Amino acid sequence: MRTLDSRPHIASLLLAVAVVFSAKPLAAQAGPATLFQNVRVFDGTRMLPVRDVLIQSGRIAKVGERLTPPPDATTIDGRGKTLLPGLIDAHTHTWGDASRTALVFGVTTELDMFTDAQAARAARAEQAAGMAKDRADLFSAGTLVTAPKGHGTEYGMTIPTITSPDSAQAFVDARIAEGSDYIKVVYDDGRAYGLAFPTLNKATMRAVIEAAHRRGKLAVVHIGTLAGARDAIESGADGLVHLFVDQAPDPEFGKSVAAHKGFVTPTLTVLKSITGEAGGASLTTDARLVPFLSRMDLTSLSQRFPPRPGSPVRTYAAAEATVKQLRAAGVPILAGTDAGNPGTSHGAALHRELELLVQAGLTPTEALAAATSVPAKAYRLGDRGRIATGLRADVVLVSGDPSTDITATRAIEGVWKEGVRADREAFAKAIATTNANAVREPSGATSGLVSDFESGSPSANFGAGWAVTTDAMANGKSEAAMKVVDGGTNGSSRSLEITGTISPVVAYAWGGAMFSPGQQTMTPANLSSKKEVSFWAKGDGKTYRAMIFAESKGYTPLIQTFVADTAWKEYVFPLSAFGGIDGRDIMALMFVGGPQPGPFRLQIDDVRFR
Repeated sequence: MRTLDSRPHIASLLLAVAVVFSAKPLAAQAGPATLFQNVRVFDGTRMLPVRDVLIQSGRIAKVGERLTPPPDATTIDGRGKTLLPGLIDAHTHTWGDASRTALVFGVTTELDMFTDAQAARAARAEQAAGMAKDRADLFSAGTLVTAPKGHGTEYGMTIPTITSPDSAQAFVDARIAEGSDYIKVVYDDGRAYGLAFPTLNKATMRAVIEAAHRRGKLAVVHIGTLAGARDAIESGADGLVHLFVDQAPDPEFGKSVAAHKGFVTPTLTVLKSITGEAGGASLTTDARLVPFLSRMDLTSLSQRFPPRPGSPVRTYAAAEATVKQLRAAGVPILAGTDAGNPGTSHGAALHRELELLVQAGLTPTEALAAATSVPAKAYRLGDRGRIATGLRADVVLVSGDPSTDITATRAIEGVWKEGVRADREAFAKAIATTNANAVREPSGATSGLVSDFESGSPSANFGAGWAVTTDAMANGKSEAAMKVVDGGTNGSSRSLEITGTISPVVAYAWGGAMFSPGQQTMTPANLSSKKEVSFWAKGDGKTYRAMIFAESKGYTPLIQTFVADTAWKEYVFPLSAFGGIDGRDIMALMFVGGPQPGPFRLQIDDVRFR
């Protein structure tokens, strides 16, 4: 359920990558072999009695009793602990360093449902080359399938859309050529959330599903209502990537899904957030998880979708009732979080999803399978999701027995990806350091003036200063440059000229200049004493974007547009216009061209917060 009531995190990849926000990679700490001794084993479908498990060369070498360790093996005492397959989050939107964070929480594979196709392709190439042991593996739908101006097009990036059944095969083939691992279709007009946007008709949805199947690809569908879910299943969808909260299921819904051999990813955590309760809020006080949660994670987990006046009634009980019905009908149920949305965070939210699945009627063992073997089977990932000889050594060691207390999955003792142990301790130390640095008003920010450029250089009165930003870090080809030039607003001597060329290689292309108010690039600064941002601009008559990033909004670009004509003009935007922020945690202010292609020229002057 991409952020239907707020700006998305999808576009955050587009910009957060470019401004080089990057956590340190988790250090590899793998010996030639690791032997878990006397450990309870959940093999992906059932809990085995105490066993030994030997992993070597990134694979599970043996599962048995009283195994003899190789001479160079690291042995781990598993008494009182449980070894699980690496967890699989079956619905995410992955950007930036999210997959590194996911791994810390035991999620070794993320199934992404909409992100930049080029970034996903690059991630898969690194995985294939063995260069991704410090992060969760990524499989992705790439660009979703939606109607013109439909859900998925509202995120400040231009994406291809489809209008009729006769173009379905070409459209699907283009997605496959981009590298999509499976096809995701949007069949949702927003009415369940008090919104209204176009969506595919049923005939076009069916044609897309059939086109995917002709190429051997799965087709999964985003829906928002019971009626939409029924249409998707009847059209041959392999799975639904959400449940609905508009009404309770009719008595035959579960049987219908089963008869069509479909699977369902309920995304209960985000449905909680949609129906008025922050889905992941309880995780923010769980001592087993808190040391690994950044301020941004804590904020996101505590958020919910803002209510819209006049929205129809939405009831979380409908989703719980549907899960019970699906379970009774034998429908495969997958654990997925829709991470990137309010009430979620990558990795941690999956542990809440498991808890909610149990509350909705699954046994703890069934919930564990929903995050391991079931998604692996549904998405044809035959090398993972189970603990069995020959499979990948993606495993998670936890204290206690999650088959009797599902929250025991949070008591993580260690995570191994392809036999490489994640350095969770180093990650926790880095988080503690970051969280300990209180966000405060920067020295020199009292007047609010950022830059008037009269010094002849692109300096700033506070913060880390100005830098060029482009889409190059996201495989784009746009170019930008900045320099101080003669002539400014109101008769002043100088201004900042920003020039470049926007390339259409990536749909969300950008290039421009970025100011970071914190001590380092993209670290937050407290500017809550200010109520608006103002600047003067002139240019070539094109539309430009003023963007703010705030830590509390994740890596979501908060956007206002303006047209820069040939004469100087002052632009004033309340901070609240940028996603309702109050200025307490601003990480960047950007002035960028794009996504429209071609050359651009923009001048700015007297930039200030006031």
